[in-house]
Amino acid sequence: MTSSKDILTLPHDQLESIQLEGVKQTVAKCYENIPFYRDSFDAAGFDPRSVQTLDDLARAPFTTKQDLRDNYPYGMLAVPLKDVREIHMSSGTTGVATVGAYTDRDLEIWGDCFARGVFYANGGENDVMHVCYGYGLFTGGLGAHYGGVAAGCTTIPMSAGNTERQIRVLREMGSTILCCTPSYAMHIADTAIAMGLDPAKDFHLRAGIHGAEAFSDNFRADLEKKLDYKVLDVYGLTETMGPGVAVECWEQNGLHLAEDHFFAEIIDPETGKRLPDGEWGELVITTIDREASPVVRYRTRDITRIIPGQCACGRTHRRIDRLHGRTDDMLIIRGVNVFPSQIEDVMKTVPELASWYQVELTTVSHLDRVTLKVELEQGFDFDEIAAIERLQRSVEAKMKTALSVGLKVKIVEPKSIPRSEGKAKRVIDLRKGNE
Repeated sequence: MTSSKDILTLPHDQLESIQLEGVKQTVAKCYENIPFYRDSFDAAGFDPRSVQTLDDLARAPFTTKQDLRDNYPYGMLAVPLKDVREIHMSSGTTGVATVGAYTDRDLEIWGDCFARGVFYANGGENDVMHVCYGYGLFTGGLGAHYGGVAAGCTTIPMSAGNTERQIRVLREMGSTILCCTPSYAMHIADTAIAMGLDPAKDFHLRAGIHGAEAFSDNFRADLEKKLDYKVLDVYGLTETMGPGVAVECWEQNGLHLAEDHFFAEIIDPETGKRLPDGEWGELVITTIDREASPVVRYRTRDITRIIPGQCACGRTHRRIDRLHGRTDDMLIIRGVNVFPSQIEDVMKTVPELASWYQVELTTVSHLDRVTLKVELEQGFDFDEIAAIERLQRSVEAKMKTALSVGLKVKIVEPKSIPRSEGKAKRVIDLRKGNE
């Protein structure tokens, strides 16, 4: 492993050689040290010694979140527990948590991967990095923190919450890079404006590294306008490492995968077949040098694509597109598949609408009903009832045209949808049995 920036411009055939050797070691290590993988490989007739090319990995069975849950807490460790230095866990809100374990080397790699985001933001030792992802079992806070330290930044471990204090520290400490969820960054901006401040002038930010939730181009544009900085997307998940698996560069044209640490595939989520670059599908990740919690062909459920060609920034690591949604976030409305990102695409064509919304699922007369609650942009008169009703009908028509299915639109007052210090809750399921 190297923290040198030279790895970011390594010719891709050399990157593929690193990946192949890493994949070979990972499948062998998983087979030898993790009973789940031994049983899984044997059941699928997959011999880990048969991997001679990266294409050969496609014969290996997938790993799912349920597999990790079934082996909670330590069944997926590839090293003795005494060699584990840190443990993180997913929220576990929909079931048993998934565990991510880290050796000393794993933590070094994690810091290096997130530090690339700082480099992509043209940052380094002269920056003050303000981290208000939550610290703790969630990977966001410490992942960003390790990255800031690895990049040489002055790193402020603010964690989440106490927004007025966040604002005071941003002003007084001269923070130049902000790391948090995009929705919390917007909440900071809106709170500062409500306090009579102008974040574009009173803050010192020039870049934000924001992840843990999807956000639209319109939302990004609003953030960049209010905070007068550049927003870079970061991707990661507990099951493969945490934030830093892929990060957007200054070009804002896809997220560069850390290909010297991860091998990525895009598959058809229905058939499991690998798809070529440029086609949208489900992201599958194999770690190639993780020691404590390696995974082979982990199905992330995230919908994206590999962007063909090389980035204008000159870095050679392939890029994934910004997430289109998740297979498990997909809404099925009267037989039609709808992703929240498609709803956002329609919203951004309507200047009267703000970026804040929630999709509410209810049941009426035994039929599912979908209501889109979306805030009116500040500056438009909410008291003009007739105008609001016309706007609602217009948005409903746009949604039906774009989604091929109708949904009810309810326009609400600015700042009436609850803000979150963590991930924004976009879908509220109030159907019977899901309250």
